[in-house]
Amino acid sequence: MKIAVADRMNHIEGSVIRQFAEAALKPGLITFANGNPAPATYPIEEMKRFFTEALESEHVESLLMYGAVQGFPPLVECLKERLAKKYGFDFEMNDLYIVSGGTQAADVVSKIWLEKGDAVITEEPSYASMYNIFRAYEADLIGVPIDDSGIDVDAVEEVLKTNPKVKLIYTIPSFQNPTGFSTVAEKRKKLYDLACKYDVIIFEDDPYAELRFAGETVNPIKSYDTEGRVFYTSSLSKVIAPSFRLGYLVVKKEFGKYVNVCKQCTDVHSNTLGQYVAWGVMTKTDYEAHIKKAQEEYRRKSSLIVETLKKYMHPSCRLSQPTGGMFIMMFMPETVDAVDFTWKGIDRGVVCVPGSGFAIDGSKPSHMIRMCYATATDEEIVKGAEIVGKLTCDMINGTV
Repeated sequence: MKIAVADRMNHIEGSVIRQFAEAALKPGLITFANGNPAPATYPIEEMKRFFTEALESEHVESLLMYGAVQGFPPLVECLKERLAKKYGFDFEMNDLYIVSGGTQAADVVSKIWLEKGDAVITEEPSYASMYNIFRAYEADLIGVPIDDSGIDVDAVEEVLKTNPKVKLIYTIPSFQNPTGFSTVAEKRKKLYDLACKYDVIIFEDDPYAELRFAGETVNPIKSYDTEGRVFYTSSLSKVIAPSFRLGYLVVKKEFGKYVNVCKQCTDVHSNTLGQYVAWGVMTKTDYEAHIKKAQEEYRRKSSLIVETLKKYMHPSCRLSQPTGGMFIMMFMPETVDAVDFTWKGIDRGVVCVPGSGFAIDGSKPSHMIRMCYATATDEEIVKGAEIVGKLTCDMINGTV
């Protein structure tokens, strides 16, 4: 057959994360691989209530019909009010669109702003699915380091000084996937100032912001935005349920027409029935209590995995110290190959994801391991972390 695949597909790589997530399907394995929220945080009874309410409503036909491209209007307004009140977002200048998850937000932003040969600055390691979205629009990826205080803004500026093709900076500022690191307020402001100075845009991916369980709230980069150059996305996947595929994108109003057209070209609109249920959960229940319950779940599980890993891991290893979110990263000596470590972990009954799964070039060796502590039970966390910790000792001491 002579039908050729588009050249852009040659730059898209299969997910290393998915490879190990599928390995985790083997019965009996403890998995820290999947980046899924904790099932205990799903508001199941509330969702039952609002699904029933929707289907018994006199407006049920409109809820089951094609919906508004921008989103279910009550949910759109609810989210605007929350973001304005909590972070001071300016909705005189901006508007909000419901999207089918944060990945669609990235696709929309890329489709509108990226051209072949444009460069994207991204934290590295970072969420690899976004790499593929940027690659699909034939952008070049430039990684900059991230540490306990967040993205390396000095490295960002060095790239901006020397590469005029940079169009976009991608960042996960809160409880980053995969590291669990958060960018401090000072760096967030500096990153925005750099974007203004070098006339580039920021794509701020903030799905874990509501899951802070320690420390003071740090406002999103978007809260500094007086020019409309920050495109902010977050998600209801981590605070209500991921299967709804509901996220939102905040953009300057003048760009709304492009977002509208992009939605029409892909899925027309996001899941209206799910939007109704999400709106009900957010406005007709004690939503703040629901969020606090989720925060406490992640606080407890984070403490448990950190304490257990520290008890058993080799002293040359280091852990990130998340203050929110779902992820922790272990940094081993560079002599330890993370892929080899991961397969040996599977042989012992636990699944993690090697750092190479979050690198721009996944073929390069890595000495980092990401663990998601959200879905495992307390007993699995203790057992799995003990296995991981002891394996570091065996591999570093050369006994395995």
